[in-house]
Amino acid sequence: MEPFFDIISSETIKRGTMDIFDQDAVSVNISDRLRKLREERELSIRALGRLSGLSANALSVIERGMSSPSVSTLYKIATALEIPVTAFFEEKPPKQDIVLIKSSERNRIPLHRGLWEGLGGERYEGAVEPFMITLEAGSSSGRFPMTHTGNEFVFCLRGKLNYEICGETYHLEAGDALLFAADQEHQWHNPGNTVTNALIMICGFKHGETPGKYHLASSAPESIE
Repeated sequence: MEPFFDIISSETIKRGTMDIFDQDAVSVNISDRLRKLREERELSIRALGRLSGLSANALSVIERGMSSPSVSTLYKIATALEIPVTAFFEEKPPKQDIVLIKSSERNRIPLHRGLWEGLGGERYEGAVEPFMITLEAGSSSGRFPMTHTGNEFVFCLRGKLNYEICGETYHLEAGDALLFAADQEHQWHNPGNTVTNALIMICGFKHGETPGKYHLASSAPESIE
């Protein structure tokens, strides 16, 4: 099977949009998983809204499957539920010291105008979280910047990607890499008119932390984009 970023049709690339359900990976139903995780903790939508800083209406829209969350929204929800964001993939993935993920076995979460694919961090027992993002033209990680401990490595596979770190913008094109201390506020954006693919790896975070505490958006309320 060809790599994910090589099997998006040329017409899709030209339009700067994509049909994320054409690929042979494992799609995750965010609405069902969110409802189950919330109800397991006996939280109302309004209570989860208070904990996450999101409006009850925004959460309701996600639970009803009427909208996909942005990256920052997803992390806000995971943090409020006190779970790793990978809990949206599977309930209790076994931890291993060697993890092989075939291209057709990647867990993935549809995001607002994009896709997030896990690359084994949800199964690995070490402190590393690799994943790949696919962004439609003009899409981004969300309205608010994110912070977390450790370091973040970004490799742009295709298209263009702008990373804003503490107010300064770094422009990446295919083949470019970026590495920075991730306790600085940061967010990303696809400024081009084609699909962008990027590999991101978070590592060196504090012992005992979970991926659900990474990429935390600001505490200001956020609407579904």
